[in-house]
Amino acid sequence: MSDVTELKALGIVLGYRRGSSRQYVDQVYIKVLLASTTPTHSLIGRKVRLADGYGNVYLGKIVRVHGSGKNGVVIAVFNRNIPGQLIGAEAIIF
Repeated sequence: MSDVTELKALGIVLGYRRGSSRQYVDQVYIKVLLASTTPTHSLIGRKVRLADGYGNVYLGKIVRVHGSGKNGVVIAVFNRNIPGQLIGAEAIIF
């Protein structure tokens, strides 16, 4: 965790972004938990870090807000697709 310089918020991975006939496995919905001090729109462009139980680290970036921002859900894009086992995992936004 030495690469995390400034913790902005914590979140929970809700699931993959989905369409009517396609699932975007490189994009996930993240419910932001500790964003009471900052609005959800200010998190766009921030980095996201996920880690699994095997020591693999997945780095991504928040690209947009899901909906109007009142629900606290953002969309993050990852270069490496995250595995399905990380749905429900804690996400660190910095």
